Amino acid sequence: MKNMLEKLAKNSQQAISDGTYEINYKNQKSEKNLVEQIKNNKHASLITEVKFSSPSLGNIRQISDPVLIAKQMVDGGAVGLSVLTQPYLFNGSPDYFTKIRKEIKVPLLMKDIVVDKVQIDAAEKLGADVVLLIQAIFDMKFAQDIDEFVSYAHTKNLLVLLESHTQKEFADSTKTKADILGINNRNLDTLEISLDTTKSILENRNEKRIIISESGVESPKDIQFLNKCGADAFLVGSSIMKSKDIKGLVSELVSAI
Repeated sequence: MKNMLEKLAKNSQQAISDGTYEINYKNQKSEKNLVEQIKNNKHASLITEVKFSSPSLGNIRQISDPVLIAKQMVDGGAVGLSVLTQPYLFNGSPDYFTKIRKEIKVPLLMKDIVVDKVQIDAAEKLGADVVLLIQAIFDMKFAQDIDEFVSYAHTKNLLVLLESHTQKEFADSTKTKADILGINNRNLDTLEISLDTTKSILENRNEKRIIISESGVESPKDIQFLNKCGADAFLVGSSIMKSKDIKGLVSELVSAI
């Protein structure tokens, strides 16, 4: 895992040096709370992802109007959106986030590889409701004390989604004050996906916080499988961004439960 994580962490440092996160305005965040939206949803809770590229797939979709894509996702029933702000390998941008924030009222997750509090400052200014932290980034010492980062995000009125991939990472994540716990079904070393990652980690679940299963969801059957494994919500990106009918696919996945 270290080589890919190291590359992702260096990309974030480069983006920081480039001034990517120097935001000189402040957007209004959503009035809705993502945790409450998930708890009160009778159907599958989807956080759909606006991303045009990824390290595993390369270019996923030709860069086009992010707001139109976001609106199609919300119209399909997504309870929240994840928007990539990382320019390298993901073709993300704080500008895309701002455009979506000004038009979309559902909670937004700033999706990035956070290695510095400057990025958390940016999340607040962009009007994010949730910021992603990755357990392995801290375990590998690409960023310092995770508790400090979680606490700092909370001072900015941001919820924290803390992502893990292994049993140990998940166990470590439960010791923090993160608001939402994520399980990434993608191995960041090999970039291979297995939905059994969620199954194995949640076999003896006794965690009360919302748990989101991330990566690898392509069909209603995948949603139903992960739901039976104990996942409360589902972060879905590539399959939706590849779809010719974004609203239709989101609706189909939401209706899986």
